[in-house]
Amino acid sequence: MRNTLTSSLRRRAKSHPALQRPRLWLAFGLAAACLGLGLGLGSTPATAQSFPTKPVRIVVPFGPGGVGDLTARAVAGALSQQWGHNVVIDNRPGAGGVVAAESVANAEADGHTLFLMSNGTAVSAAVFQKLPFDTVKDFTPITTLGYFDIAVVVPESSPFKTLQELVAHAKAQPGRVNMGSINVGSTQNLAAELFKSAAGMDVQVVPYNGTPALMAAMRGGQLDVAVEILGPVLPHLQSKAMRVLAVTGEKRSVVLPEVPTALESGIQGFVASSWNALATPAGTPQAVVDKIQRDVGTALASPEVKKRLQDLNVEARGSTPQETAALLAADIQRWTDVVRKANIPRQ
Repeated sequence: MRNTLTSSLRRRAKSHPALQRPRLWLAFGLAAACLGLGLGLGSTPATAQSFPTKPVRIVVPFGPGGVGDLTARAVAGALSQQWGHNVVIDNRPGAGGVVAAESVANAEADGHTLFLMSNGTAVSAAVFQKLPFDTVKDFTPITTLGYFDIAVVVPESSPFKTLQELVAHAKAQPGRVNMGSINVGSTQNLAAELFKSAAGMDVQVVPYNGTPALMAAMRGGQLDVAVEILGPVLPHLQSKAMRVLAVTGEKRSVVLPEVPTALESGIQGFVASSWNALATPAGTPQAVVDKIQRDVGTALASPEVKKRLQDLNVEARGSTPQETAALLAADIQRWTDVVRKANIPRQ
């Protein structure tokens, strides 16, 4: 456009001697340059304001039916209504979320491909020696979606009524207490290792291949205690098969307000909450990031979405991009320290 304007002005200058005067030619040149610059600047706000221009994809590093997947679907439904475009869920489980994250890191940075980031993203950064992307530099965190609790659970028949009693017994009987979790390197497994370290206990952390196997071992009397996400444990609490000694977030669970936190129980440094968030490839225009953050906030505030998440034992809670980035960085550091202290081999 700018080259066309310049050529036109030159042709007119040849046919009109007055236009050949240096000052007039300079004025016309500046006018053409400013027009071209104005056209370029005007396109950015329009792009952000019209977002999205096509269906938006949320890549989820978990299979269908889990807490993360259902959280993403609840928010996606509300965003679809706001935006007038479908927001679809792309489930890509496995490999510690690496495959899902890599696909987003390599996607076009226009906001139409989003990543369901979680505390598991921070765990992967701590556990894997080398990733095909930089967890901090290759993504722009947008907002958290919600938080859900991790719990310290014992069989209903356990003699331990409080976390303090369990810790005292473990210290008096070094190496005799079996504490279960799911797979090595999972959030729950690292939370168990963090509990062991923060309490100064010598216990055996026993990993199981998934929550059903862990719950079966607890019900079968093979474990003294387990560290697991609260949601899957709730049916076992309701059937009086298990009992929660503490939750590991910074505050009490809205589902079990009578249960203290590990901090309240005197275990300093034992904070391990699970969370989900949305992120986009690095380089996405800030105006688009801000629009997504605002619209997700509107979705999380809706009674329907809050109820759907509450039924999953998820507390709907958004954040700014800066707060989300800080949360990710803090969790990467926390879990890196846990992996190092527990001598867990990096993969």
